[in-house]
Amino acid sequence: MTIVLNCIFARMNSEELQLVKELLSEPKSIVITPHKNPDGDAIGSSLALWHYLRQHNHNAQVIVPNDFPKFLKWMPGVDQILIFDKKKEASLKIIEKADLIFTLDFNDLGRIGAMKPAFENATADFVMIDHHQEPHSYARVTYSDVSMSSTCEMIYNFIEILGDRNRIDEKIAQCIYAGILTDTGSFKYPSTSSRTHRVVADLIDKGINCSSIQQMIFDTNTPDRLHLLGRALNNLVILKQYSTAYITLLQKDMDEFNFKKGDTEGFVNYGLTLEGIRFALIFIENGDEGYIKISLRSQGDFSVNEFARSHFNGGGHTNAAGGRSDLSMEETVEKFLQILEEYKEQLTP
Repeated sequence: MTIVLNCIFARMNSEELQLVKELLSEPKSIVITPHKNPDGDAIGSSLALWHYLRQHNHNAQVIVPNDFPKFLKWMPGVDQILIFDKKKEASLKIIEKADLIFTLDFNDLGRIGAMKPAFENATADFVMIDHHQEPHSYARVTYSDVSMSSTCEMIYNFIEILGDRNRIDEKIAQCIYAGILTDTGSFKYPSTSSRTHRVVADLIDKGINCSSIQQMIFDTNTPDRLHLLGRALNNLVILKQYSTAYITLLQKDMDEFNFKKGDTEGFVNYGLTLEGIRFALIFIENGDEGYIKISLRSQGDFSVNEFARSHFNGGGHTNAAGGRSDLSMEETVEKFLQILEEYKEQLTP
């Protein structure tokens, strides 16, 4: 039986709630996995759920597809995370033996890279918790709510509806706050609701130090990262006729400034700070894997989710999405500029 939980998780009927409780009614071997190139929401939600499940004596293990930025490695429990592309054999054994698999912050198994075959062959029941649009139907239980600020806010709701809000201790609260903070752009994105602020208020009451977490996540610049930002801004192209701005970074730019994972986090947002710009992108060449990574942001009702899904094998949210291109940088930008003409009326007043 597959159950899809739409909108607010607290609206589950008794049958849906009973199924979730049955799945967690006795200690199990559980795998928790976020998407490839995990961000703050992915790592925060995974670790928050991990702490919660361990409180209930489950044998839980977080397995991430690949490594993640240094500025997230302060979170409690982070040293217990298995990185699949570094410990593949050990990870495969755990996945094979799992009774239950939680997939967090993604809704398509294509988002976990080399882990996908192991998940497709797994005998475990799946529970998806995610806030991206158009979820696939691989899970036995799907908690999907695109109105939510973050998967971390959904983890808070998940714990609350199970009657365990009092079990959200400082460690869980720190992880949830980190994910909400990063996925809301420090509470400035439209998905930030009054409910989001009430959740954060409760996390503060649990003992978190907001200032300290802000510093650990955002005050982590190095000279190399600042120089890379300078290169990115120097490469910024403004297309006033389309209310659009985009940045390009080649692999040689990344190499010149000793790129570390997470160094380009937030670069795409600089385009949206310009007056009159509604659509901003960054194209980043990944020389090792042979593709162009694309991050897309927008203001208002222009859907970068639809744009990324239609043209660049991606998706996400209305105002924040990702995609990729297997063309060269020059060819990718040329394709983008040709496509952009189709959206001129939507982008300009």
